[in-house]
Amino acid sequence: MVFQILLLLCSIDAISVQAINSSCQRSCGNVSDIPFPFGIGAGCFVDEWFEVVCNNSSSPPKPSLRSFNDYGASPKPVLKKLDLEVLNISLLGGTVRINYPTFVKCIDSGPGGSWSQLNTELATSPFIFSQSQNRFLVIGCDNFASMGDVFGPRATFHYEFVIGGCISICDPRSEVVNASSCNGINCCQTPIPSVLNAFNTSMRPVNNDAYYSKKGKRCQSAFLVEEKWFQKRGSIKMSSIMSYVPVVLEWGIPDASFYSLPISNNGSASTANNSSPSYICSNITQYYSSSTSWRYNWNWTYTCSCQKGFKGNPYLLHGCQDINECESLESPCLNNGSESVYCENTRGSFLCHSQVAVDPTKPSVKVTIIAIGISSGLGLLILLVGGWWSYKVVKKRRKIKLKNKFFKRNGGLLLKQQLSSHEVNVEHTKLFNSKDLEKATDHFSVNRILGQGGQGTVYKGMLADGRIVAVKKSKVIDEGKLGEFINEVVILSQINHRNVVKLIGCCLETEVPLLVYEYVPNGTLFQYVNGQTEEFPLTWDMRLRIATEVAGALFYLHSGASSPIYHRDIKSTNILLDEKYRAKVADFGTSRSITVDQTHLTTLVHGTFGYLDPEYFQSSQFTEKSDVYSFGVVLAELLTGEKAISLARTQESRSLATYFIQSVKENNLFDVLDSRVLKEGKKEEIIAVANLAKRCLYLNGKKRPTMKKVAKELEAVQVLQKAHTLQQDYKELEYVQAKMYESWDVVPSSTMPTSSVDA
Repeated sequence: MVFQILLLLCSIDAISVQAINSSCQRSCGNVSDIPFPFGIGAGCFVDEWFEVVCNNSSSPPKPSLRSFNDYGASPKPVLKKLDLEVLNISLLGGTVRINYPTFVKCIDSGPGGSWSQLNTELATSPFIFSQSQNRFLVIGCDNFASMGDVFGPRATFHYEFVIGGCISICDPRSEVVNASSCNGINCCQTPIPSVLNAFNTSMRPVNNDAYYSKKGKRCQSAFLVEEKWFQKRGSIKMSSIMSYVPVVLEWGIPDASFYSLPISNNGSASTANNSSPSYICSNITQYYSSSTSWRYNWNWTYTCSCQKGFKGNPYLLHGCQDINECESLESPCLNNGSESVYCENTRGSFLCHSQVAVDPTKPSVKVTIIAIGISSGLGLLILLVGGWWSYKVVKKRRKIKLKNKFFKRNGGLLLKQQLSSHEVNVEHTKLFNSKDLEKATDHFSVNRILGQGGQGTVYKGMLADGRIVAVKKSKVIDEGKLGEFINEVVILSQINHRNVVKLIGCCLETEVPLLVYEYVPNGTLFQYVNGQTEEFPLTWDMRLRIATEVAGALFYLHSGASSPIYHRDIKSTNILLDEKYRAKVADFGTSRSITVDQTHLTTLVHGTFGYLDPEYFQSSQFTEKSDVYSFGVVLAELLTGEKAISLARTQESRSLATYFIQSVKENNLFDVLDSRVLKEGKKEEIIAVANLAKRCLYLNGKKRPTMKKVAKELEAVQVLQKAHTLQQDYKELEYVQAKMYESWDVVPSSTMPTSSVDA
């Protein structure tokens, strides 16, 4: 649409000029003016939809739209053809008044029924029923009538979609309808929908017994009608029949025909001294162009009008002529009859001058005018250059102030304070600027989103040196939550472990803070455990290795870091897998660092249901054993392939921790294990890991093992697994060697080399 408007406004002499026959008939019967783009005869109309036929067989002759009439060869396909008589055509409003058929049913006696009528269908034409000038009218005693959608954009002939209607209540005292006050008594009216081009009319009695108990002829009718015509109609008898009533259609030129109109495409007349437009054209609505009875294509329609100060036909070349305002009876320049000013007509407007006018042909006046023009031009140039330079300086200063403001608001000072109060190795942590990260993430495109969480959105990006990174755009925008963001920077700056996501740098000069991590390409553990990544299922060896790596990372956080760090949100979605499917613990937004002599941390409860330590939930005291509980849930996920919370299980077993412990207690462990674990894992290895998970999930935190012990036990299971593998490989090797010796013993002597026998 933008391209069409630009083409409409900017291209010059880009359309062919259609030859308009000067001898075209422009009147028929009582219609004295049939203006182009409508016309009678070949070469007199812009499109076949606008062809008018003058029926001379009636007296007086009646003009009608040929595409809709029911006689002669109609050039356009319509659903139902009728003789739509043209009453008036208006270029100013883009309307045409026609005589439109009504829907009337009359019976003498007996029970009534329901009736429907398919109206003239305009959907394939550039005409629509005018919403502002028409009303849907219902006349009759206890008459319920409705308008139904014929097919619209669904291209189907069903009528079950009601788009308007009303009920006329019966007044037995009168058989006359007052057209000026159609308020629901024997008559009701309702507006019609916008862009209406087809509808079906249905009628039925509201109270069948009450209505048809009366004798005599009774009529019901429902139809579209021009509102102004009906209001001036006066009184109407319900038994009278109006076969046709005036209806107003709005029209526009189809886009296929618009660009062949005999007008210049930029909307201006061909004058050498003035290029101001004399008319303006715009697209107003869409209509259906027919291809088959079941498929339709949308097309635009256009209307044109003369600009202010012009009059005439905007659809003809030079059809809009300038109005000479100075020749009007009341000149706009007259001031209480004074003759001190005079009027000068201009294209589309006028100017008022004093009668003591300056002669611009005198040399001194010319020099003065030139000097004024040059000085004004230089002054304007200096003003523009100075203004541009001032704008750049002010913009740069504002940008610097804004960056400083964001740096302070995003906790830059707090971050400096935190880093100075911790023994943090930040020599490799880089401060990025906003331009680098916007370029790296394609201006934070939605196509670059890797994931979203409670702390922010993570985007995939590529730095200028070619490194692939993950950029976390924090949701923190208020000072009350800045501590969580600063906390994550400080925590990650203290960590240096191969199984913990590495922090590369951060950016604080943007509206929301940004963190830059190493990119971990293979998604989260949750995706693999729950079967969302079927092309690479987790084997038992991989599950055992990932559990050992996560346990080692948590052991490092609890005991190996300079200050103990509690993660506080261990779950399978926060465990990432790198290109070699090694585990990486991520998301330290809610983590906390404590002093060595602290045993617990009292805070507001943070975490994820299903992984949250019940003891921590009740006491608000987070200990290292709370991370152990969350890790126990992850172990249960690796063993069972189940989710931490599942509505598919019973209400008592929706929590995986409860479901797993109950299965172990009831000796049903092997009934709930994942099929790959049962197929690939040794029984003693599975039992060892399951017992470890059970101990991690004890409700009493003191009974749970530490992460150090958990890591060592998992490493022991791995060593046991390797020992079994080596033993099995050794047995297989012995078996192969024995088979080889047996084959050597049965070799016939005749096949042995002569040198061997001699030896």
